[in-house]
Amino acid sequence: MTSNNDEFELWDLRVEVIGDQQTMVCSHKAGDHFEVSGENLKLPPNQSFSIYALAAILPLLPAKQRQTHGNDWMTTDAEIACPDPHCGARFRITRTGKSTFRHSETTVVPLSCATDE
Repeated sequence: MTSNNDEFELWDLRVEVIGDQQTMVCSHKAGDHFEVSGENLKLPPNQSFSIYALAAILPLLPAKQRQTHGNDWMTTDAEIACPDPHCGARFRITRTGKSTFRHSETTVVPLSCATDE
């Protein structure tokens, strides 16, 4: 079933480095962060973020952006460990708000092609 209203919502996210500097062996700094809105990742000016940590976090972001059941672990679990087993850094994913998008502005595939599962 399709509708003329092609809007959908995704959670905006903030991913922040947590932990104490003494246990971090990578280039992480507590408080460093980035934000995600839709498909866009935004870093504050003059701040970097490890591509190795980002690689560990990226697969979880689309799932965290979507509404999940209250009992789903994706709803409750918010911390990701640094992929370096010797580093004590952790990364907290926080849902910060919602943004509305339109199907017609995010893909060229017509909504009428969608199938119900």
